[in-house]
Amino acid sequence: MAVDKEVLKQKILEFATKKAKHKSKMYIKDLYKAMPEAKPREVKNAANELVREGKLEFFSSGSTTMYGVPGMGKGVEEAFEE
Repeated sequence: MAVDKEVLKQKILEFATKKAKHKSKMYIKDLYKAMPEAKPREVKNAANELVREGKLEFFSSGSTTMYGVPGMGKGVEEAFEE
């Protein structure tokens, strides 16, 4: 049974915002916990849609891609400054 995409996006955003107080960047597997009954593909698609909407952002260390809430923690530019 598929979950409602808008509900899933809201749960992911709430989870990411709450989690960002302690950990500003999250792996996709962390976002699976936002709604355990959703399939991994549904979570990934919803998270990517939130990135396109500007509500989440990608962070890449070169070897892995993480998600973050814009304005929380270090951004891409600050992370690689010397």
